[in-house]
This record gives sequence, structure tokens and C-alpha cells, in this order.
Amino acid sequence: MREAQELTFTTHDGVELFYRHWPAVEATAGEPRQAVLLFHRGHEHSGRIAHLVDELDLPGFEFFAWDARGHGQSPGERGDSPSFATSARDVQTFCDHIGAAHQIDEQNIAVVAQSVGAVIASTWVHDYAPRIRSLVLASPAFKVKLYVPFARPGLALMRKFRGNFFVNSYVKARFLSHDPERVASYDSDPLITKAISVNVLLGLYEAADRVVADAQAIQVPTQLLISGSDFVVHRKPQEQFFERLGSLHKEKHILPGFFHDTLGEKNRAPAIASARRFILQNFARPLERPSLLDADRLGVTCAEAETLATPLPHNSLRDLYWRMTRASMRFGSKLSAGVKLGFDTGFDSGSTLDYVYRNRPTGTSALGKMIDQNYLNSIGWRGIRQRKVHVEELLRLAMAELRAQDREVRIVDIAAGHGRYILEALQGVSPLPESILLRDYSDINVRDGSALILEKGLGDIARFVKGDAFDRQDLAALEPKPTLAVVSGLYELFADNQMVGGSLAGLAEAVEPGGFLVYTGQPWHPQLELIARALTSHRAGQAWVMRRRTQAEMDQLVEAAGFRKITLRVDEWGIFSVSLAQRVQ
Repeated sequence: MREAQELTFTTHDGVELFYRHWPAVEATAGEPRQAVLLFHRGHEHSGRIAHLVDELDLPGFEFFAWDARGHGQSPGERGDSPSFATSARDVQTFCDHIGAAHQIDEQNIAVVAQSVGAVIASTWVHDYAPRIRSLVLASPAFKVKLYVPFARPGLALMRKFRGNFFVNSYVKARFLSHDPERVASYDSDPLITKAISVNVLLGLYEAADRVVADAQAIQVPTQLLISGSDFVVHRKPQEQFFERLGSLHKEKHILPGFFHDTLGEKNRAPAIASARRFILQNFARPLERPSLLDADRLGVTCAEAETLATPLPHNSLRDLYWRMTRASMRFGSKLSAGVKLGFDTGFDSGSTLDYVYRNRPTGTSALGKMIDQNYLNSIGWRGIRQRKVHVEELLRLAMAELRAQDREVRIVDIAAGHGRYILEALQGVSPLPESILLRDYSDINVRDGSALILEKGLGDIARFVKGDAFDRQDLAALEPKPTLAVVSGLYELFADNQMVGGSLAGLAEAVEPGGFLVYTGQPWHPQLELIARALTSHRAGQAWVMRRRTQAEMDQLVEAAGFRKITLRVDEWGIFSVSLAQRVQ
């Protein structure tokens, strides 16, 4: 049996999480190091899956297993996490740590995850698009069997009044596994916690709904192990997830008679043998992903956008519903300043975004302010404000890296709107950038952005000019040569990948080798039909129909232009991503 080293890594918010590391015992000299990451079930910890290290029989692989926040030997209130998105980001931080501390590249990692850990892992793969080799999911808890009618909405309602609180698991150990030793150890293990916070439980449901609905975005080779007699989670969402998976290499195994603890069942050997084979086969073949550069012309998101752009049958129920929605919004625009601005300039305009960033409800009366408050609190606009926070964070990170290399900071934003996120990212930064060039197609944005530069007292280093973000030659000729380029909220508005690819290519020609690019994406949005059927864009009042780009698609476009993604941030709803990439030398 291999012995584990007990270590910790630091998360993005400074928490020290515990993990176990089992070094390889038959590593080949000169070959890249390879690893398997293990993620435990809810309520449990890494010690409960330690048996897999020997049972998988992969002596040439390193093994790693963490204790998630609030579990095992990791800190935090038992069964709790700041959010489900935080747990998904912890996986990326863990992966980054393994790369830095153990010299194992992301492309040489396979993941084996069970139950809640499988949902965390699949959310990470969906949102962050890591280039890992394979993903083995055992009984992912996409939908927990709560048994009590209306339990989910009831818990959500109670949280509104009580705030976060904890519920205990009803599941007895004898319904998790047929293995008597496994059952006994579950009941006697002092590190197991039966409680789970309502924040985590509801976050689990929301993330699972999104990942199952949009499983086509997952390109990683995936094996799904489904327990045939599972008392804890429903089978249907697992089947739906598998059917929708975008990976060209996927397997589904239904294990008759298995309880929920799939990898801890009494007769688990065949399931573990399948996982072992799947891992080895995917390491034996070159790492490859299907090209998504033509996803604007062929595929799920293309068809989705075409459907949204197609008029509904006249006087059908859905047509009547959206006509009433548009009428109510028109009425709201007479009272709400934000809604009126959306109709006047486009709900995707720089003026609207600047209004959303300021987040100060304004209306002609108390009712108007209430309408405006509700408008500004919509999930899309909350995501936009979080996107601004992430853009500013990665801007400061890139500026700090340039200073660490003793290089000048020369910023260009090719579609800056009013430029607020650029200018406000400079608060507390010293020294300031050598130059800031803000560009936009709109005369209104150039006017108001120039005024904002003066308001911030940055007129000596910043200027705002009119420019076309899709003119490749114009971008390539930018002077001074930028060391930090920014594209925020632009490419999401244009479905055509050739346009986006040309814009990125122009930036790649302009940005100095080793310089940085901050770019945004919109891999998911829960209100796509509302936006398409009820809101208008800045383009002469046309319907605002958006085509989503998966994170993998956006990253491929950036890579094709000559940049390499370094890190990524995503909001807790999975709507908007912000990435930092570096110009390849």
C-alpha cells in the first residue's frame, strides 16, 4: 500500500485546505509526470477514497485527494462553503497548485469524482474548460432525492427569512454500500459530518441544473458510472447529462444493484477496472479536442441562436406572452430611468452598461425607483457587475506582472464603452500606467468616456478615440504598442467567429510578445429568450439575439490568434467569464 503525504494548499481567499499526496512508485525517467485527482462525496473526506489509490493499480501515476472546505481536516464550518462557485474555483486553484508545487501539467491530469464531488468537478470542467485527459464521474448528485414534497422551494423560502442554516442527511450508511466494513467505518468516522448548509445544497441544485442542461459544452473524455439501486440521487439527470455531453469519447456504465457509494460498494472491482481502463486509454492517445472555430455555423449554440431569432407563430401562447412582456417593459420605461435608457440606446450599449455599473435606482416616482431597482437586480445585470469586478482584478494582476518584469504598462481597450472598469481598476495602483488608449465605435461613448477620464484626473496618461474593434489592420497598427489589451463585453454581442478571430489576430499583431490580454465570455445565460424576445440592441433597435460561446470555444479563438490562457474568473451563476492570456513569444 502506498503511503500518503499530508499537505495543504492556499485558496484564492487565503484558506489552507488539506490534501493527501501519494507519489508515483514506478515513474519513468524523462517522461512527464501524470496524476489522478480524487474528489470525495458530500459529508466525507479524502480518507474515505484513499482505497482507490491501490485499487486503481496505476503505480506510474501520482494521486491527490483533498478535503473540501468544511470537510475532514480542512477548515470552515462543517458542511459549508461560501458558495458552490467557490468550491469549483477551489478545484482550479488545487490544479494550479499541483502544477506549481508538483510540476504536473494540467494536460497530464485525470479526475475521478463521486456524488457531490462529481458535481463540483463537472461544474469546474464546464466553466473553466481545463485541458485534462479524462473525467470519471461516479453517481454524480445532479438531483438529490429529498423525498419531502416541495422541499427545494421550501428550503429556498426558509433561507430568505432565516439566512443560511444547516440540514442533516437522512441517509443511513446501510443504504450507501453493501460492504459491511464500509458501513461500519462510515458510522464510526469522527471526520464525517452529517450536516450540509442550505447555501451549499441549493447551490448544488442550481449548478447541477445548469451543467446538465449545457453538458454539450464539456469536451473532456468522460466516463459515467451510474449506481442501479441508488437511494440518494435520481438517475434521470445523469442519463440526460450523458446524452448531452459534447465529448467525442464518452462511456456510460449502469451498475445493477449498486447503492450510492459506487466506488465503495462491496463488488466494486468491475467499476474500478472500467475506470482504470478509461484513464489509461486516454493517456495512451494524444490529447485532442474537436475544433470549435466554426461553432458559429454548426452546432448547438448556432441552432439555439437561430431558434431565438425565429419569430413565434402569431398569436400563439408564447407570442402573446412575450408581446405582453414587451408592453410591460415599455410601460416601465416611462417610470424607470434604466429601462428607458435601454430602449433609447440599446440594452447592450455602453451607456446602459455604465448605468448598470453605477447601480443607483432612478425613476420618476417611488414606483419608478422600485421598477428600476428590480431591473438592476436582474441576474444578468448582477452578473455584469461581477464581471466588472473580475475584469478589474485581472487588470491589476496583469499590471503587477508587467511591473515585476520591469516592463512598461501600456493599456488599450478596443471597445471600452465609457471605460469605467479600466479607470476604476487604477485605484490604488502605483505607479500608474505609462499610457491608456480607450476606443469605441460610438460617438456618445467617446464623449462620455473622455469626460470620465477628466473626472478621474487621468488626462495626462489616458485618451479616448473613435475606432472599429473589428478592423484588423487598424488594430495591428496601434501606437504605442500595447503590453496589455482588453476586450470586455464585445465578442459576446457578435455571433460571427471570423469577425472575432480577425479582431483577436489584429490585437496579437499589436501586443508585444509576453504582453497580456484580458477577455470576457458568456458561456451561459438563464435569460436568453427574455433578452431575444423583449430587449433591443444598440443596432438600430434590432432584437438582441445572442449566441453563446462555450469557454472552450472562446479559448480556442484566443489560442488561434497567438495567446495562451493563464487564468480565469467566473461569477457564481456561471454566466460571465473573464480570462487572462499571454501573447506567445
